[in-house]
Amino acid sequence: MQKPVTIFGPDFPFAYDDWLAHPAGLGVLPAERLGTEVAIVGAGMAGLTAAYELMKLGVKPVVYEASRLGGRLRSQPFEGGQGVVAELGGMRFPASSRAFWHYVDLLGLRSQPFPNPLTPAAGCTVVDLAGQTHWARSLDDLPPLFREVAEAWGQALEGGAGFSGLQQALRERDVPRLKALWDQLVPLWDDRTFYDFVAQSPAFAVLSFRHREVFGQVGFGTGGWDSDFPNSMLEILRVVLTGCDEDQHLIEGGVQQVPEGLWQHAPAQMAHWPAGTTLARLHGGAPRAGVEALKRAPSGHIAVTDTWGVTREHAAVLVTCQSWLLTTQIDCEESLFSQPLWMALDRTRYMQSSKTFVMVDRPFWKDLRPDGPQQGWPQMGMTLTDRLTRGTYFFDNGPDRPAAICLSYAWMSDALKMLPHSTEKRVELALSALQKIYPDVDIRSHIIGDPISVSWEADPHFLGAFKGALPGHYRYNHRMYGHFMQDALPAAERGIFLAGDDISWTPAWVEGAVQTALNAVWGVVHHLGGACHAANPGPGEAYPQIGPLALPE
Repeated sequence: MQKPVTIFGPDFPFAYDDWLAHPAGLGVLPAERLGTEVAIVGAGMAGLTAAYELMKLGVKPVVYEASRLGGRLRSQPFEGGQGVVAELGGMRFPASSRAFWHYVDLLGLRSQPFPNPLTPAAGCTVVDLAGQTHWARSLDDLPPLFREVAEAWGQALEGGAGFSGLQQALRERDVPRLKALWDQLVPLWDDRTFYDFVAQSPAFAVLSFRHREVFGQVGFGTGGWDSDFPNSMLEILRVVLTGCDEDQHLIEGGVQQVPEGLWQHAPAQMAHWPAGTTLARLHGGAPRAGVEALKRAPSGHIAVTDTWGVTREHAAVLVTCQSWLLTTQIDCEESLFSQPLWMALDRTRYMQSSKTFVMVDRPFWKDLRPDGPQQGWPQMGMTLTDRLTRGTYFFDNGPDRPAAICLSYAWMSDALKMLPHSTEKRVELALSALQKIYPDVDIRSHIIGDPISVSWEADPHFLGAFKGALPGHYRYNHRMYGHFMQDALPAAERGIFLAGDDISWTPAWVEGAVQTALNAVWGVVHHLGGACHAANPGPGEAYPQIGPLALPE
């Protein structure tokens, strides 16, 4: 039986899932360090993963949060909606995210397949491009052009990246083979865009511009990817190589339950703290306020000042907020990071994203059409279009129960078109676009309650949805990702750590937040004089041997 695809590297192929599952635990601290306060800036998935694991090791995490628990795992309930939520941030989670699913399983949460295009969970998919509408349950239901695009993409990956051999090495967790193949690709593709890869590949070169246009609008796996065309091809290779774009699931009741669950969960085993201790209890029920300043104190510790002007010194600090906030929201002493690292943090490029949701009285879209060309098909299906809505998704909570529709999920320029508008105006624009695709469906008559929308770039605590690495950004990512290895740093730069999906090699995917949080846990333990068990070495032990390829500066 073929082994599954997991997010195992490829830049740093360390088995985080095995590290987490090992009965020896993640490490041990010296007795005199038990109870040491370590600051965690940000209560998203990265911050709460690190806080939870550090608490288990006997550290006292002090979590600072400027907004709400969960970060970009934000499940906003509809008023009176009987548990119906709008997933404003992350909403689909690939099975390959093994470290993330470790925590989902720990908390006993349930999941179900996400209704992506051309999947059984979607019921049916409607592709509306250039004024033509196609109904499909599988790729075979679409015109030949779509299959030609899909086949060309597969051929481009195989010819340009040796994809099947690379992915087999990843499946087998054959570290030497995976590193050898991936490290050959890094200098070849870091300086080239996703669009360049597609346009210059022999598989697409023999096809028309229309094929590339359709590829950008409809894409592969999760939908259209033209918003990523300017990104580094390395970033796209990682996504498809590690299965991020397939076999995705949603968390029933909302993914925000994962970080909230870690906040409330009492580990079965932990050092120092009495049984029943949780992060919530250590904090008296709520995290501290947001952070205003980070400075090096005369004691050598790091002084953290919150929004109320209260300053506390900590032996170490883990920063999980988006990196731009270190220059726009937090007065961060410049000497805490090297100038090359500041360059990397400042050059991080965030992508825009907007979503607009409505709650409806029931999953009416499942009603079968009584007549016409689509007789026997559902009233509506997961919709991909070149209109304003771009992607429309339907979320069923059971017959005759309120349900949710993500009327529009858009990125970059399509998201910016929504930025100046109120939620009500966004709904009107989306309904107008969908009316052209479904002229015989009265969506308005089913809407109940108040709509919900988000533009992450307009939120001062985020300034964007997620990182999208541009060509030439590999070196920047390497600097940020490897910062948890601090033995070679000057004393003035030690004790402050970075985590979050924008620090990872897989931005926009929660697994990157979890894995970098675990790197930071190792870094904090090492900084405090602790160590991993010999039977369960951590990422810091593996990094010198299998760390990311270093490109010349």
